[in-house]
Amino acid sequence: MPPSLDQARVALAAQPFSRLLGAQLNRFGPDGVELRVPVCPAHRQQHGFAHGGRLGYAADNALTFAAGAVAGPEGLTAGYTINVLAPVLGDRLLARAWVISAGQRLIVTRCELIEPHPAGDRLSAIAHCTIARTTYIAGLGVG
Repeated sequence: MPPSLDQARVALAAQPFSRLLGAQLNRFGPDGVELRVPVCPAHRQQHGFAHGGRLGYAADNALTFAAGAVAGPEGLTAGYTINVLAPVLGDRLLARAWVISAGQRLIVTRCELIEPHPAGDRLSAIAHCTIARTTYIAGLGVG
């Protein structure tokens, strides 16, 4: 059974890197997740845009949490791609992710990275991910 929003928030808080970055889960369920990630001056590259590593973190975590909302917590990122469409200039980023396909061994997810604006949200990047269920990963001592 997939975890609740409160359980997912506990799992996120158990990740030291997520705590360091100040990430928060706004929404979590089988219809998708939303991860809020602040962007401060230390998270920018030389042109003042949010660093690609910040976008990659937001996408990877949202994609994996989306898989967990459907299939439970036993999954790890097997690979993901991200396409940046517009630079992030503001002070926060929303990663909205959902499951496209949940198979017995692999789960495929999609994420949109949104920069919220009062005049209208802007799509900054899209990402796709393949999540491997840990029960099928050799060497982890499971399955």
